[in-house]
Amino acid sequence: QLQLVESGGGLVQPGGSLRLSCAASGATLDLYYIGWFRQAPGKEREGVSYISSSGGVTYYADSVKGRFTISRDNAKNTVYLQMNSLKPEDTAVYYCAAAEGTGDILIVNMFAYDNWGQGTQVTVSS
Repeated sequence: QLQLVESGGGLVQPGGSLRLSCAASGATLDLYYIGWFRQAPGKEREGVSYISSSGGVTYYADSVKGRFTISRDNAKNTVYLQMNSLKPEDTAVYYCAAAEGTGDILIVNMFAYDNWGQGTQVTVSS
């Protein structure tokens, strides 16, 4: 049974950076597509970034394009989300999720992801 644990969240000033990690156990992560999602208070959960099983294909929501970078180290069974130039509107709980499958495609349907981490809080405030 795949388990995901996010870490790296915290409080950061506007313009700052954080790197989130999503560590997997119980299964080999290179057999899964990965997505990062976030949910701000009072808002619906939204997709932030996605990566194919090999890491060769990535996608970013317009709101984070050019500021966030998703990557994966399958040897370490870990996926990362590097977040730069953070804005107050990036404040949310960030979740990583996995959908089983391989190939250079992206899974952008949130409901296709059936393995979720517990989330990590990111707060951007001065």
